[in-house]
Amino acid sequence: MKLDRLDIKILSVLQREGRITKVRLADEIGLSPSPCMERVRRLENAGYICGYRAEIDLAKLSAVATVFVEVTLKSHEATDFERFERAMADCPWVSECYAIGGGIDYLLKVVARDITHYQALMDDFLEQDIGIGRYFTYVVTKPVKHDPGPGPEILTDSAK
Repeated sequence: MKLDRLDIKILSVLQREGRITKVRLADEIGLSPSPCMERVRRLENAGYICGYRAEIDLAKLSAVATVFVEVTLKSHEATDFERFERAMADCPWVSECYAIGGGIDYLLKVVARDITHYQALMDDFLEQDIGIGRYFTYVVTKPVKHDPGPGPEILTDSAK
């Protein structure tokens, strides 16, 4: 599917304001509501829009420990990566997991109740024998910036 500037603008607005009304979105894009919503449905069906959800401040509900973890696997066969990735996908405490090129294999973001809970999770991973050779823990002491990243207009605008 080829995206035009209106599609990119829709994606950018929705990334910033997921709860925007249909009428306001159409107004910002410069279309009437019906064709605008037709474009949104097309973008959803094509997989450009992955979902809509509320971003919750977990720290307001309870104390939490956010921890980044560098993981290196013991072995590097395809089955080792598959086993590890399945375990991460199944763990609700792992909020993000990235395969990394370079000196480590994965970077995880873990949101645990506290550091004791985090260490229990890591001990459990080691007991499951999912292939972890080494891991390094980095505890977040203060969030400085949380942003979903650049909007699509930045990625498609070669003039900037």
